[in-house]
Amino acid sequence: MGTKIAKVAFLVTAMMFFAVLALDIAIPALVLCIMALSVWLVSLDLPVARKHGGEAA
Repeated sequence: MGTKIAKVAFLVTAMMFFAVLALDIAIPALVLCIMALSVWLVSLDLPVARKHGGEAA
């Protein structure tokens, strides 16, 4: 009976380790994608964002 509990405990521990490992890769990748998207959006040359010569600030 003790070996079955140990096997289940090891399985749960291994599943938690690999789940955290996947998050350790996915979250930084998501942050980098958001940063790249924000840089791309800021660098767009939108006509709405341009100020015209005669308008007040």
